[in-house]
Amino acid sequence: MSKTPPPTAAVIGAGTIGLSWTALFAAHGMAVRVSDPRPDLAEAVDTALAQAAPQLARQGLDVRGLADRVRPADDVTDAVRHADVVQENGPEDADFKRELFATLVRAAPPHALLLSSSSAIPSSAFTGGLDDAGRILIGHPFNPPHLVPLVEVVPGERTSEDAVNRAVAFYRSVGRVPVVERKEIPGFVGNRLQNALSREAIHLVEQGVVSPSELDTIMVNSLGLRWSTVGPFLGAHLGGGPGGYRHMAEHIGPSMRRMWDSLGRPEQSPAQTERLIAAVEDAYGSRPYGELTQERDERQLAVLAALNTDTTTAPNEETRS
Repeated sequence: MSKTPPPTAAVIGAGTIGLSWTALFAAHGMAVRVSDPRPDLAEAVDTALAQAAPQLARQGLDVRGLADRVRPADDVTDAVRHADVVQENGPEDADFKRELFATLVRAAPPHALLLSSSSAIPSSAFTGGLDDAGRILIGHPFNPPHLVPLVEVVPGERTSEDAVNRAVAFYRSVGRVPVVERKEIPGFVGNRLQNALSREAIHLVEQGVVSPSELDTIMVNSLGLRWSTVGPFLGAHLGGGPGGYRHMAEHIGPSMRRMWDSLGRPEQSPAQTERLIAAVEDAYGSRPYGELTQERDERQLAVLAALNTDTTTAPNEETRS
C-alpha cells in the first residue's frame, strides 16, 4: 500500500513563531511555502532552519534536506495556491486578520484548513463577514512551537466540526499536543493563566518583595518544576494527601481564598513600568538574546526528554463537545 504523502503547508508571517512552524513542518516532510513582506525573508528562513535543525534532530526527526522543502513565496496568494494547510502568524490585530483571511479564503484551495496562531483574538472576531468561515479556527502555539508541544485549538462560532477534527489530526501528525477549547475567550487558556501569574509577579517586584531574577529562581525551583510534571489541579489533588483535592479544598481552601483578596493589581504607571524594565534589563540585559534563547531551548529539550512525553496524543481524546 502506498504511503499518503504529507500535506503541503503555507506559513504566512515569518516572525519567530512563523519560522519555528516552518522548521517543524519541513522536518515532518512537508513542502512549505513562506510568505512575509520582510526584505530578508530568504536569509531569515535559512538562519531559522539551521538553528532549529539540531533541536529537531534531537526529537528523532530526519532533518536531511530540510531547506530543500522550504521556499519563500512572492506573496500570500502565491504561498497558499496549492496549500492543504495554512498557518497564519500575522500581527495581533483583528482588522488586519479580517483582511488577510478574506484573501486566504479566496486564494487557498477549498479544502485547505485555515489556521491562525493568534495569541488572544478569537477567530469569530475576524471572520464575521467571510463567506467561508467553516474552515477557519485558532491553532495557538507556545514559543517556540517546534519545541513546545501544546497547541490550543479554538473553533469559532462558524467553524465546522470537520475542520476541528482535521486540525487536531494535523497537529498530532507533526508531534504536537492539541487541546480543543469549548468556548472562545480572549487570550484562550494558556495566556490567561500566564497573564494571571505575570500580574502577581509584577506586583511582588513592585512591592519590593523580590527582584525579577529572584522571582524567576523561585518559579524554576518550585512551581515550574512541579508544573512541568503535573498541572495545577493534579498538583493540588496530590497536595491534599490521601484525601486528595477534597481535603485540600475543605482544609486549605479557606486560607487560600483569603489570600485571593490580597493578590496584587499592579498600577504600572509609566515610572513603575520603567523601573520594572530597568530591573529586568539589569538581571538579564547583559547577555545576548541568542544566548538566552539557546539556553532556554536546551533546558526545554532536556525537560521533554526527561518526561519522555508522547506528543502525538492529547491529554483528552475528545475534540469538541
